[in-house]
Amino acid sequence: MQSKDLSEFHQQVSDMFPWPKTDEEWDRYRLSKDQVNFFNENGYLPGIRMLNEEQLAILREELFQLIDPARHDNSLFYEYNSNESTDPQTILFHALGEWRITRGLHDVLWNPAFVMAASQLLDDKPVRFWHDQIFYKPPKKGGVVAWHQDYSYWTRTKPVAHITCWCPLDDATAENGCLQYIPASHKWGLLPKPVIAGDLHGIREFLTAEQQKQFDNAQLVPAKAGEAIFHHSLALHGSGENKSSEPRRAFVINAFADGVVSDTDEPLLQGVPPVLKGNKMEGQFFPLLFKGSGQLQ
Repeated sequence: MQSKDLSEFHQQVSDMFPWPKTDEEWDRYRLSKDQVNFFNENGYLPGIRMLNEEQLAILREELFQLIDPARHDNSLFYEYNSNESTDPQTILFHALGEWRITRGLHDVLWNPAFVMAASQLLDDKPVRFWHDQIFYKPPKKGGVVAWHQDYSYWTRTKPVAHITCWCPLDDATAENGCLQYIPASHKWGLLPKPVIAGDLHGIREFLTAEQQKQFDNAQLVPAKAGEAIFHHSLALHGSGENKSSEPRRAFVINAFADGVVSDTDEPLLQGVPPVLKGNKMEGQFFPLLFKGSGQLQ
C-alpha cells in the first residue's frame, strides 16, 4: 500500500516545530549581523541549532526506515541510491524526496530555525523549497562526497539564488566525514560538475593556480548533531570517508529565493510535471515556506 504523498500538504502535519506567533518569538531564531557577514564573506555558516534531542530521535528513526530499500513507498523519492559510491569497497546512501514520505522530514521544512536563517541569508527574501536529500555513511566503510558546488547540478533553474542547509543527525567529525569548505569559493563563479560520489579531489583539475592555493587551505567544519551548516550554492565543499565505528547520518534542505524560474522544458525532478522554461517555480512540489523575515506581521 502506497503512503500518502505529503507533498500535498504545505504546512506541518505534526506539532514537532512550534510556529512563532509574534516578532519577539521569531527573534530567538534570527541570525546576528556577524553571522550574516561571516556567511557573505566565506560562503558558509556553521553552528545553527536546528533540532533538540527529541526531534533528533524522531528523524533518526525515520531515516533508519527510509534507508531500507524494501520499503513499499520508495517510489515517492525523486532519486534513491542505496549506494552511490563509485568505489565498491565503500557505501554512500543518497536519496532525494523524503519530505513526501515521513512526517518529521516533511515538517522540518517549516522549522522556524531553518526558514528564518534561510531568508536572512537570501537577503531577506521569501523562501521557496527546491528539494531535500538524505545521506547515510555506514561505520568503517562510508563513502566520500566529492568536492562540488551545489548549483553545478541545478543549472536547470535560474538565477543563482539558492541556499543549502546541511544538518547532521550524528556528531560530524573529521573521522566520520564532516563537511569541508574552501572559504570564499562562492565568489569563484560556476565550475564544472563532478561525479558526486567519485574522486574526492577530482574538481582540482579544473582549478586555476590561485584557486589551487586556496584549495590547500580547506577547512574541516565539524558539527554537533542537530546543528546545521548553511552554505551558498556556489560554495565549494565535500566530505571524506566514514572511518569511525558509528554511522554518519544527515539530511539536507535545498531552497531558493521566491522568483527563481525553470530554465528547461524537461522535468526538474524525476516524476514531477515540467515547469516550462521561463516560468516561475511554484506549486505542489516547490511550496513557499516563508514570506521573509521582514514580513512577519
